[in-house]
Amino acid sequence: MTTVTTSQPAPGVTQVTLNRPEALNTLNDRLVTDLVRVLDEVAEDPDCRVVILTGQGRAFCAGLDLHGFGDEAKVEAQGEIVRQLTRQKEIAGLAQRLHSLPQPVIAAVNGPAAGGGLALVCASDVRIAAEPAVFAVSFIRAGFSACDIGVSWLLPRIVGAGRAHELMLTGRRFDAAEALRIGLLTDVVDADSLLQTALDKATQIMLNPPLSVELTKEGMWAALEISAFDTAVEFENRQQAFTSFTADRLEATAAFLEKRAPVYRRR
Repeated sequence: MTTVTTSQPAPGVTQVTLNRPEALNTLNDRLVTDLVRVLDEVAEDPDCRVVILTGQGRAFCAGLDLHGFGDEAKVEAQGEIVRQLTRQKEIAGLAQRLHSLPQPVIAAVNGPAAGGGLALVCASDVRIAAEPAVFAVSFIRAGFSACDIGVSWLLPRIVGAGRAHELMLTGRRFDAAEALRIGLLTDVVDADSLLQTALDKATQIMLNPPLSVELTKEGMWAALEISAFDTAVEFENRQQAFTSFTADRLEATAAFLEKRAPVYRRR
């Protein structure tokens, strides 16, 4: 049984589900390998416009599997020191892949999201959760640095440096209500409504032209790395000029004026 499953709950939407419910969807070698493969396939799928990332069972992802990563054969082949580095790069690469996917990623957090699970949430573009969800940076509680899988870069940009630093240094758990209050989440809903809420959000995104959405995702994250306001404006100017010449921009305007659903061709 694969540790990551995909489904299409609606045209243009791919749901990616972490599927180790008996282990709270913790990260092991097989899940990381499966998720890398799935995300690479999604990135190349021209029919996929939005990704919903969630977990099977009662957890989203409870972090690293502390009972064992399951890569003994790779340790034997690579040696302990080299494998430690390659393992780290493989796990961290999950956040990088989510961050760089052309499609927006909606994290539908159905339960605990700790350590690597929180990193996957942070690397997503829109984050919603069910009321039972809980969160923790968690790495530091397991004896590692709290700076892992992109969290030291992503979390301060989402919730602010002061709150992020407190969460990273303490490793404490916090619930969905606090996550909403500090800005980690955009919505908290009851568990039965979670996936429908994510699908509704995906539908809203798909009202916009595909290329415009892709460039917006690229631009909004790039803006967080641009130190000068004028440089960010120049980056925006080029996106605006480029999209203004697309056929989908004309279709978006026509659909708005004619009060009908747009039909996009990514052209």
